[in-house]
Amino acid sequence: MQASGLVNSGMLMKKIKSKLLSGGSRILLYLTLIVFAFIFAFPFYYVFVLASQEGTNMYTFPPHIFFSSHYLENIGKLFRDIPFARNFLNSVGIATTATFGTAFFCTMGGFALAKYRFKGKKIIYTFMLSTIAIPVFLNIIPFFKMMVAFNWYNTWLPLIMPGLANAFGIFLMTQFLEEAVPDDLLASARIDGLTEFGILMKIVFPLAKAGLAILMIVTFIGSWNNLIGPLVFLPEKMKTTIPVALTLLYNNLEGDRGGLMAGNTLAITPLMIVVIAFSKQIIAGLTAGSIKG
Repeated sequence: MQASGLVNSGMLMKKIKSKLLSGGSRILLYLTLIVFAFIFAFPFYYVFVLASQEGTNMYTFPPHIFFSSHYLENIGKLFRDIPFARNFLNSVGIATTATFGTAFFCTMGGFALAKYRFKGKKIIYTFMLSTIAIPVFLNIIPFFKMMVAFNWYNTWLPLIMPGLANAFGIFLMTQFLEEAVPDDLLASARIDGLTEFGILMKIVFPLAKAGLAILMIVTFIGSWNNLIGPLVFLPEKMKTTIPVALTLLYNNLEGDRGGLMAGNTLAITPLMIVVIAFSKQIIAGLTAGSIKG
């Protein structure tokens, strides 16, 4: 009896010890995540802090870590120095059009490469992937001449049209749709009389929400932050986008950076909203699976 009691007490101590260790490791994990979350979130917080400071008193030491009361004043300086409202609308229009257009055409291309069998498919797919390795700056001069020949210079089209069926988007959707859309479901839809375009709209797009969310986030952020494209193809200040407008503002300012920092806060806010909104769809799509019963 005494020996069995010792054995039971030993097993109980091992269980308690393992639980304490697991609890300690969980606490350590949470603390690590909190530290990294703070490291990544602090620059965004600090941008808003600087935007609320007086422009000439922004870079004092020790640095400001709390909000001040000059944010609206800096916003007024921003709209006075550059046509920020027009630049903001230009960025929204270009990024939104490019995002939805890229999502549509890349899903079409990915669906064709993932689920159709045709001659030369591997050659086309390999050639398409090889274009990803070409640096963007390598073809900037011939691309500029093409846009001028198409009479697209000083319009939104050079920033939207060439990327609607880009290699990365088609590759991403091809890989995703190979697993997300079962062949049996497509066969059943064709038997029921659904057209290929109807399959794309009613089956492929609903099942590809998670992949589309990733593609749309990447496309929107890339289009919103694009500096070289608007700098080359949109020379007029009223037609250009936020990155170019803020760059010109930075080059023209001397000591007062209040309006510039306020513009940075307004520039990053849509990106934060888009990432938060689409991240929920990514998580829901990955946890729910390809087919919902």
